Amino acid sequence: MTRILIMTLCLLPLGACGSGQTIDPNSQYGANPFLPAPHEQLVADVGVFETVGWQRGETPTVPAGFRIAAVAQGLSNPRNVLALSNGDVLIVESRNEGGEPVQRPKDPIRDWIMARAHSQTKSGQTPKPSNRITLVRDANGDGRPELRTVLVDHLHAPFGIAVLNGFLYVANTDAIMRYPFSPGETRITAPGVKLVDLPAGAINHHWTKSLAASPDGSRLFVSVGSNSNAMERGSDAERDRAAIHEVDPQTGLMKTFATGLRNPNGLTFYPGSNTLWTVVNERDELGPNLVPDYMTSVRPGGFYGWPYSYYGQHVDPRVRPQRADLVARAIRPDYALSSHVAALGLTFYTGVSFPARFRGGAFVGEHGSWNRTDPHGYKVAFIGFRGGRPVGIPQDFVTGFLKDGKAHGRPVGVTVDRTGALLVADDVGNTVWRVSYAGDRVASREERLLSR
Repeated sequence: MTRILIMTLCLLPLGACGSGQTIDPNSQYGANPFLPAPHEQLVADVGVFETVGWQRGETPTVPAGFRIAAVAQGLSNPRNVLALSNGDVLIVESRNEGGEPVQRPKDPIRDWIMARAHSQTKSGQTPKPSNRITLVRDANGDGRPELRTVLVDHLHAPFGIAVLNGFLYVANTDAIMRYPFSPGETRITAPGVKLVDLPAGAINHHWTKSLAASPDGSRLFVSVGSNSNAMERGSDAERDRAAIHEVDPQTGLMKTFATGLRNPNGLTFYPGSNTLWTVVNERDELGPNLVPDYMTSVRPGGFYGWPYSYYGQHVDPRVRPQRADLVARAIRPDYALSSHVAALGLTFYTGVSFPARFRGGAFVGEHGSWNRTDPHGYKVAFIGFRGGRPVGIPQDFVTGFLKDGKAHGRPVGVTVDRTGALLVADDVGNTVWRVSYAGDRVASREERLLSR
């Protein structure tokens, strides 16, 4: 049904699917990606898949030498995950219940596509309770939790969380909330206190707000995505959006840290440094191979191009009026992840149980493309780092979310637990997966060589 309808839409006189672009996918990785000419589309190239979840015994695929198992199943749209030092894991279950008014003639088409790509709830079924934080406890680190409980509920489309100085900070879609909390507690009963409002409102296009604490605990950083694809809703709708903000966790005083980031997520600091990194979902509808999503360090006061330019100073021809002054100072991102992978999660490997080549590298949760017929993403990718900088091309690390023409899962947030295992939130599979290293006794010869 999905494929038939999309093919029908492609025949509409509004435009045509496909831009005739064929490029080597590897050319869009790294610091200097190949950028074809923009191909503006009235009806975008689309490729979405029925979401079916996982059957009993099914799991994603991991490289030889690793094993994967569920640490929590039957969740309701798990979007993010945070591992605590005592072995507890906090899982953010979140659903944006609000709709958006139609702004463009093609919006109903796009919204139908996105609904198909994100929902596992069958027609007529009542969704399970969401918008809460679930706690699972794995005290002995064996990957089989002894306890699962709802830590706090009745939240408003939460996404980012941080534990800092006796408090749990939650980035709801419209505000950062603060709750008294210490690791070991299993239920928060005290009411939350609003720290600061965040941009939201009737139009709240990118509703997920990522959150990270600075290494010294003195500041919080929160991301706010744009309210449109390429400012088609006007500049007023973008006030304080497409940005990362810096927040005083005591007073709630907020100031802008960096701008021009269309939809930044996965805020995290590189280990042992004060350098903030993020993954960014770039704009759509310029063709299946534009614009590459990316991972980048974030400079204080930096401007990264949106909406006027992409990947540095490449002007988006759709945006009017233009701002040549801003384009001239647009910062080129550090590392392209390829076009439309929908990167939403980022973590650096700080454990010691994986082979040495993983240490200091980045794991990226790629939710998966919709603005191309040939799918990109639908995996967790690993990018090696050397001297605090990304090197080489990504390695497919957790795959198998998309198979047999159906989406069994879609990865979002990623983190490393206290044992050094990787945790992956899968919002379509309603599962949090745990990837651990099984050792050289089951690793392939290639894996053993690479780990030296």
